[in-house]
This record gives sequence, structure tokens and C-alpha cells, in this order.
Amino acid sequence: MAVESAHFPDLKAVPHVDQVGVEERAQRFQKRSIKGPTKLSALKLAVTMLDITTLEGRDSQGKVRQMCAKAIHPLPEDPSVGPAAAVCVYPRLVRVAREAVGDSGVKVASVATAFPSGQSRLKERLAEISFAVGEGAGEIDMVISRGKFLRGEFRLIFDEIARCKEACGAAHLKVILETGELTTYDNVRRASELAMAAGADFIKTSTGKVSPAATLPVTLVMLEAIRDFHERTGRKVGMKPAGGISNAKLAIQYLVMLKETLGPDWLSNERFRFGASSLTNDLLMQIRKQQTGRYQSADYFTKD
Repeated sequence: MAVESAHFPDLKAVPHVDQVGVEERAQRFQKRSIKGPTKLSALKLAVTMLDITTLEGRDSQGKVRQMCAKAIHPLPEDPSVGPAAAVCVYPRLVRVAREAVGDSGVKVASVATAFPSGQSRLKERLAEISFAVGEGAGEIDMVISRGKFLRGEFRLIFDEIARCKEACGAAHLKVILETGELTTYDNVRRASELAMAAGADFIKTSTGKVSPAATLPVTLVMLEAIRDFHERTGRKVGMKPAGGISNAKLAIQYLVMLKETLGPDWLSNERFRFGASSLTNDLLMQIRKQQTGRYQSADYFTKD
């Protein structure tokens, strides 16, 4: 999407978020319970929605290769589980990940735009996107400039996202709002509208480096923004909650909320992802529990 083809949204028309209403609705999803074959199907679906991630200063080529192997075959003895949707790494390790996943169908995502702070010049952020795409990334996770957003520089944020989308070429763009720094649901809603109008393929809650990260209420606000945007434009934007989702029970609550808010068209990794570093093993432990009736030791699974 070229910058000139993106249309700046009418932010005055963005509806106010009823904090009490959103939090009460989100709380209801925490009381849902599914069992038996339905639960096993949900667990397996969640595995296919994982962006298995390593974003640490000590990341190495060996660690990335091991993570890619796990993404391709989460449970090597059970080919019905997985593969994951993508692996997510820093730009310098994209080529390693691209070679490791091969033709498995696992996508390679890369954080860019001075992740996680976004505190660099636009020229440098665009260059980082171009580098990651050139190394083989099919998806880019960018961060918005939260300081500029909170100062009300909405047009500037919009233009930056549109430029980043343009730099992605054929790669998909996930726009990280860093909702923990936006302070209000109304700001989350406005930032969601800006990102989608500027061309985001996904909107994403968090970098995972700031607390609070993803929560059910803030994700619900973003899902409702996606629903309304789709009704207005016909374009289906994806959603990625990231950070703080560490157990299977919570992941299933997100999936229930997703289906009831956006419907079955979003129940695939083409339109929904979990940003995960610690969720993977709990999903696998719960799958084995459903299959065998007993828990495997945590030592049974690799720690990636």
C-alpha cells in the first residue's frame, strides 16, 4: 500500500470505550470451560497460531535453529500437532531462520523499527525493515512511536506506519501499539484505527518488554476495532496479543473471545497469532494430558 493510497481516519468518529463494559465482558470469558475433544482441538489450533519468539541479547544461531526445529515439529512423535505459524527473531538472525525453516510452511517474522522503543529516525527504521525483508523475512513486527502518539501527533504516526508498510513490499506488517504505555482504552482504540487505516495487516498489543502486556480487556478493545473496521471497509485485519500469555487455559479464553467477537473467519493463523516465548510448552503439556490422561514432566519438552 503506497502512502498516498492510505486514508487518514476520522478519529473524532472513533467511539468512546466503556471501561466498565469492556472489563465485564472480558471477565465473562475467564469463566468459560471447554472439555474433551473440543479442548484438544482448541489446544492444537493454538499451537498453529504461535509466533515462537526469541528476542534476547544472547540469541545465537544455534538457539534460532533449535527454535525453528521446534516450530516445525512441536511434538515430534505426533505429526498432528503443529507446525507453528512463525518464528520471530531480530533482523540479523533472519537469514539463519529462513534457512532453518526451509519449505516447512513456518513463516519468518522479524521485529524492526528500533524494537522495542521505536526511538530512532524514520530513515533508520525503514532501512531496518528493508534489511530484514532482504534477508528473507515474510513478516515485519514494527513498533509505533508511543511518545508521538501521546503528544497527539496522529498524522505523523499514520504516515510512519504507511511508509513502513510500503517498505515491507510483499511482507506482511504487524503494528505493535505497546498498549501498556498508551494508558487508556480510548487511546488503544484510536491507535488501532490509525494502524489499520495506514495499512497494517495485523495489529499487535505489545513488545513483551513492557508491563502490562496483553490482557483480555485490551485485546477485546482491539478485536472490536477490527470488527468495526471490517464492517466499514471489507478488509480483514489480523490480531496478535503478545506478552503475558503463558498458559493454555488463558490461550483458550482468548480463542473463545476471538470467535465470539470476530467469528470463525479469524480462527486461523492467517488472522490471529499468539506472541509466545513461554506458552508453547504449556500447550504441549496440556495436549499430552488430553491424549494420555497424565501430565508429562516439564523436562520432557525442550526449553526454547
